[in-house]
Amino acid sequence: MNPCHHHDIVLFCLLRSATYQPVQKPTTMIVSTIRISALAALFTTVCNGFSASLSNSRQRRKPVGLSAQRLICEFEASDFSLATGEWPYTTQDLSRLDNSKDDFFYDTPRFVTHIDDRAIESLTNFYREEMAAVALKKKTNVDVLDLCSSWISHLPDDDIVPFGKVVGIGMNQQELEANKQLTDYFVQDLNENPKLEQLEDASFDVICNVVSVDYLTKPKEIFQEMHRILRPGGLALMSFSNRCFPSKAVNMWLQADDIGRMTIVGSYFHYTAKWNRIEALDILPEKVERPKAPSMTEILQNPSSGFAWMTTAAAVQKQNTGDPMFVVKAVK
Repeated sequence: MNPCHHHDIVLFCLLRSATYQPVQKPTTMIVSTIRISALAALFTTVCNGFSASLSNSRQRRKPVGLSAQRLICEFEASDFSLATGEWPYTTQDLSRLDNSKDDFFYDTPRFVTHIDDRAIESLTNFYREEMAAVALKKKTNVDVLDLCSSWISHLPDDDIVPFGKVVGIGMNQQELEANKQLTDYFVQDLNENPKLEQLEDASFDVICNVVSVDYLTKPKEIFQEMHRILRPGGLALMSFSNRCFPSKAVNMWLQADDIGRMTIVGSYFHYTAKWNRIEALDILPEKVERPKAPSMTEILQNPSSGFAWMTTAAAVQKQNTGDPMFVVKAVK
């Protein structure tokens, strides 16, 4: 990686989630370089319920409550040590435990979902909100490109969003054929060929990628292609959780926590093209307050109240646990 400026820091994000398998720590575990102000903004908003703001006079981010815009952080060019067009990541950063070609790994179709139902519902609701706004603005159908597509794209299937073309780029033909939301698809290994020459400039309104950005070994070329393909004002929505196939995720992703992963994706956008805005979002709904347990007297007076409380408490517990769901959103 290129040398850092003296006012920058290097984030060494260690593996924390129990859902990952431990891997040997690489010689260089550089996730990205950002200014201290950006790290403080991310840390404060995540750990303090998105309610605190920084006192730094240069701080311009406006974290808001999850019930409002769900904004964690808005990245700025000054948050990164290198300018757009430069590239800080090494081959080792983007290497994997299994560096074999992906066509064998994805040869067998997997008709499964890789995040839980709550995360899927949150993603679909988020898509509905974002894409409906695009449709309203352009007053016509929304054209969507689903990168690393599979048998399901998690797009809303109601009439709120008027879709035009929905094109999928994926690894397994059987999965793509089963995806009823796609109007067209291409079987393509983006780690072997990251160029999307079959797609014209400024031909899509939204580009999606669901829980797959961590597998990209050539993110520079792919993010440059996304910028080329999007129309002015178009959205790139990179969503991810804390699950993955450890053998196929890039090294620096495995060594990062949630904050580090947001920073990785934000830096991909920053270093590859000029975007109007880059944001990190938490798209899960706010946690529901656990109901107060009835007293023993109340249970004796009304035995059904105990059963009702246990049922409600179990439902709340299920609502409040599960996979996290983040999106890094960029506007062209």
